[in-house]
Formats: sequence, C-alpha cells, structure tokens
Amino acid sequence: MQAIPEAQLLRLEGLREKVNLALESLIQREIDNGAGEVAQISGEILLSGGKRLRPLLGIFCYEIAGGKDLDEIMDLALASELIHTATLIHDDINDAAKLRRGVTTLHERIGQPKAIIAGDWLFVHGYGLSGRYSKECIDLIRDSCANIAISEFKQLDHILDLSTSPEDYLQIVKGKTAGPFAAACESAGIVAGASTEQIQALGRFGMELGIAFQLKDDLLDLHGDERMGKPRGKDVIEGKMTLPLIHALTLLHGERRRHLADILNNFNDGLWDELMGLLETSDSIAYAESLMLTHLERAIHELDKFPTSMAKSLLMQVAENVHNRYS
Repeated sequence: MQAIPEAQLLRLEGLREKVNLALESLIQREIDNGAGEVAQISGEILLSGGKRLRPLLGIFCYEIAGGKDLDEIMDLALASELIHTATLIHDDINDAAKLRRGVTTLHERIGQPKAIIAGDWLFVHGYGLSGRYSKECIDLIRDSCANIAISEFKQLDHILDLSTSPEDYLQIVKGKTAGPFAAACESAGIVAGASTEQIQALGRFGMELGIAFQLKDDLLDLHGDERMGKPRGKDVIEGKMTLPLIHALTLLHGERRRHLADILNNFNDGLWDELMGLLETSDSIAYAESLMLTHLERAIHELDKFPTSMAKSLLMQVAENVHNRYS
C-alpha cells in the first residue's frame, strides 16, 4: 500500500475533524433544546469513533463534481452518518451483539427499549437533515432508507438458508450496504450541480464501492481482527449467509457439501479449522477477494469521467482503504 501524500492526508484529516465538530455541535444543540437523555446517549454512540467514511464520501463526491461551498453539502454529509449510526444500533439489537468496536453495545448498557428509541431518534434527525435539499435528493435518501429495511427482512429470511444464491446475496447487499453509499454519492453530485452523466457515474461509483465494502466485511468475519473489536466468525455464528459460504455450498458436492452444511447448522468454534479447510478447498476465500477487487476496479473506472483533482485522488484513496481496511 502506497503512503498517502501529505497534502491529501492533511485534507482528509481536516475534513474528518470538521465532520466531527459538526456532529458534536448538532448533539449539543439538541441537548440545549431539551432533548435530554436520548440526545446524550445517542450522542455518545455517534461520537464514539469511526472513520466517517460516509460523510467524507459525500463531501468528496460533491467536490469532484465541482462543488465549492462545504456548508452546502455538510447537512447531507451528516445525515448519512446519523442514519448509519441508527442502523448500527438496531443491527446490534437484532444480532444480540454484546460488543461494537470492542465496546459494550448500547442495548447491553441501557436496555433494549431505550436503545431502540435512541436509534429512532438518530434516524429521524438524519433524515430530517436532508429536508433542506431538492426533492430528487430527498427521494434518493428515502428510497435508500426504505431499501435498508427491505434488505434486513430478506437477510432475516435467509438465516441458515443453505439454498441462498449469489443473486439473493447481492440483492441484500445492494439494499443494505451499497445502496446508502450510492445515494450519498449521487445526491452529492446533484447538490454540486453536476451533469446527469456525472451524477449517474457517482451513483454507480457508490454502488460498486459499497459492494466491495461488504465483500471485505465478509472476509474480515472469517479472519477476525480483535484490534477493531471484530471477533472471527460472528456472521457464521449468527447464521448469516455471506458470499464465501454461499460459494462453497455451490462448488462443493457430495460428502464435502454435506459436511459443510452440518458445520454451518451446528457451528461452534471447535469446528473452525474444518470450516476454513472446506472454504480453502472450494477456493471460496480467493473468489470473494477477487470479486471484491473487481468491484473496486469498476468503482474507480467511474471516476474516469471526472478531471484530475484532490477530491478525485481522495476518492481513489477511499477505494484503496476499503481493500486494506481491518474493519
């Protein structure tokens, strides 16, 4: 991995700090307005860390499309982070997760009822921030939020469904992970006043990047990374059908497939080596890695429609970071 040029690094860190300060200001304003405990608790989760990938994507896409005024895009950028944080809180409840980034999850600390409400509060404020923009932008955000819910339902329906196809998987990923990326990128182009061709290219960039992001997440689940609070096999334990598992179930036959099915249906950590052995036999990890790189290449190709700029370099860096990220 090449080192990030100093100018890009300074720009990246400067924008991340501006996003963090804007989020802190938003939470403090709501506390001052009487929102009380729900704002305080929601703010603790919102401000607890994270790379701010989604708001930075929106800002970079705005700038690559010719946008000049950071204040014009900031509310839309913040909206993506609030909505994302809301989905994390609700996901943790659905998954009965005890840790998030190595820290006790909200519902484990304050109980499920208040955690649900905190997620709802963040979601409402996130969606509300998009209200200052055009109907076209609002529709994109609305549809992406609705598709998250639709895809969550589909994912629940496919828990331990060993007949889940790659097409089922991709449909879930597009709605749950990649769709919000695409909406953030496309709406940023609209705010910047870009051409229809450029707006659509940014949407495709976000979609391809989001698919690659989820594929990397699938691989991280198999490798694990305790530095980021991500234990290995969390998705396997929860019965989620990630692409490496789907690929192996498709490629393996006879006794090997039956053995993999038994492992998935009765999984525990003592079966880990057997699971990884079968995934290696079917080349499923290599397949997922190759497909991830393909989607990253497609994402970067969409940036060819834009002239060279700092924002373009930063978007390409984001793509590289997806490939190299730990979590």
